[in-house]
Amino acid sequence: MAEDNGTERRPNLSVLALISFTASFLVARTFTTLNPSAIFTASGIHVHHFWYGLAMLAIGGWLGISYNDARIDRLAAVLFGAGGGLIGDEIWPLLTFESENYWAGITYTLIVIFMASASILILLIKYSKIITSEFKGFTRRNASLYSGVFLAAVSIAFITETDNPTIITTSGVTATVASLIILAYFIQRLRRKQEAT
Repeated sequence: MAEDNGTERRPNLSVLALISFTASFLVARTFTTLNPSAIFTASGIHVHHFWYGLAMLAIGGWLGISYNDARIDRLAAVLFGAGGGLIGDEIWPLLTFESENYWAGITYTLIVIFMASASILILLIKYSKIITSEFKGFTRRNASLYSGVFLAAVSIAFITETDNPTIITTSGVTATVASLIILAYFIQRLRRKQEAT
């Protein structure tokens, strides 16, 4: 019985992680297309954005296994998916250790997008009732928090990776908006708690 409950409770997290993965991957691809010379170096070492992805995977995974709370589970899924997208964007340099050949596999980009989209579709078809119910609750209560966390995490990753003023400004504005969204969410929650007491 507990296994059935776990199965019914988690497909929404898979879809959330896949959506976050796809969005993060597309943002990373767009960023590198618009600013291919953006390179963040520390002590002469090129720091790729997959490192930020690994950090997000670790944080999302840790949150997912450390807490048994629906909101934390969703936050973990968003972070885990976003981290996976940043790593997925740099699979070629990870596999070949060649940064110069970043665009070598345009076919690979299309395959990643297709596989992520197909996976989302399969999960949506298989668990449509559960996912529809979950996402209705998600959009009513916590969409702003998870959207803000996603925007902040991805924006900060790209702010640190470039010296292009346009991208820094755009990502800075996005990170600021994301922070305001998160702050507004917590202020609204505090007000609701005060009104309830």
